[in-house]
Amino acid sequence: MKTSKFIIVVASLLFLNMALFAQDRYQPTWESLSKYQTPEWFRDAKFGIFIHWGVYSVPAFGSEWYPRNMYQQGSEEYKHHVEKYGPQNKFGYKDFIPMFKAEKFNADEWVALFKKAGAKYVVPVAEHHDGFAMYKTALSKWNAAEMGPHRDIVGELDAAAKKAGLIFGVSSHRIEHWWFMNGGRKFNSDVNDPAYADFYGPAREQNETMSPEYMNDWLLRCTELVNKYQPQLFWFDWWIEQPALEPYRKSFAAYYYNKGLEWNKGVVINNKYAIAYPEGTTVLDIERGKLTGIRKLPWQTDDAISYKSWGYIPNDSFKTAKYLINNLIDIVSKNGNLLLNIGPRPDGTIPEEAQQRLLEIGKWLDINGEAIYATRPWKIFGEGPTEVAGGAFSDAKDKPFTADDIRFTTKGDTLYAISMDVPQKDILIKNLSSASGNGTVESVALIGSSDKVSWSQTKNGLVIKPRKDYPSGYAVVYRITFIK
Repeated sequence: MKTSKFIIVVASLLFLNMALFAQDRYQPTWESLSKYQTPEWFRDAKFGIFIHWGVYSVPAFGSEWYPRNMYQQGSEEYKHHVEKYGPQNKFGYKDFIPMFKAEKFNADEWVALFKKAGAKYVVPVAEHHDGFAMYKTALSKWNAAEMGPHRDIVGELDAAAKKAGLIFGVSSHRIEHWWFMNGGRKFNSDVNDPAYADFYGPAREQNETMSPEYMNDWLLRCTELVNKYQPQLFWFDWWIEQPALEPYRKSFAAYYYNKGLEWNKGVVINNKYAIAYPEGTTVLDIERGKLTGIRKLPWQTDDAISYKSWGYIPNDSFKTAKYLINNLIDIVSKNGNLLLNIGPRPDGTIPEEAQQRLLEIGKWLDINGEAIYATRPWKIFGEGPTEVAGGAFSDAKDKPFTADDIRFTTKGDTLYAISMDVPQKDILIKNLSSASGNGTVESVALIGSSDKVSWSQTKNGLVIKPRKDYPSGYAVVYRITFIK
């Protein structure tokens, strides 16, 4: 054990020294990393697909946190597990791996669906908190290429996405594995079996400082993903904010950003809050929530297409297409992107409810995409009676938008005004009144229609008359130009 730890540490140091030697622009300091600028591809893309898929899709109970909760005595997952599979010392989480076969998984079919949905980038979870890697790794035998599906899932998605012209990214939740399985330490379970220590371990407490060996292993796994797949986006969950990880976070960011320079491709690190990385050194990500106003720096919401779980469970409830489309519009109007998650079944099929909603989003974007892609915020994000619940985990608190709720985006000299429902009466856009100082309107056109729009600019606002039919449901977009 000591020898293997020594090898890991030495390999890490050699790797970092090589990386630092190769760096032309970025160094592992906050001062250097503050020079980072979000690439234009990310600012233009607006919409991506997140994929939570792993061994946890086999038990498909509760959520993707089943591997933790099945070892939490008294939890619903614990009771369910004992009743259905037996005690945890006889049937542990590892025993689900042979049942995870992915026999119907087809990366090209997935990517074709994502492209039809209008997504511009794809981000599979490369390794979740459970410690099972969804790619071929040299650092652990517990991976999808050597067990379960016996396929490099991440590699197949990488190839399919790039072939289809989509940007490819990955997410790593490895750091949370430090404590994720620790419930199994407290009773007779297979977490305590030394034969599986390389899978379940460390299984320590959250208040314990991570060992250098573990943090080195995290860094090696991250850089391995960078080198194998050249992802243009690397997404981290919240626990990388641990103070002990700071030098490793800096080293990874510098290495990854310099790889982006080497590839001549813009790259993005997503992380939550501004604790792990200072403002401006990465791109902020907000889980299941959004902002109440425009953020100067680009940002992202990661949201699930369903309410209960990020991974597959059979009894999940799904958000409506209207909610998802309105959410995308609101986020884009505030300088953000939407990374929308799906949870496939263990056989590799995507739930029909998720497919249907993705296709509805795609239909809307086919007509109205010019008001979303490659746009930038206007002076204000919008107007209207509905207040947005800001912050993380606020998705269930949001109230439905109405046609009186307007969101703005811009592209060059063109302003897009988006009514967040199908109008049944006059639309009054107060911030485009003749007295607003925001310009004299020259033309108003309905996106997706060649019919003339009836409108007038008054001292109270821009008034747009309703019509009997609209080219799209859920939200309608007006293209507005001004007299120069």
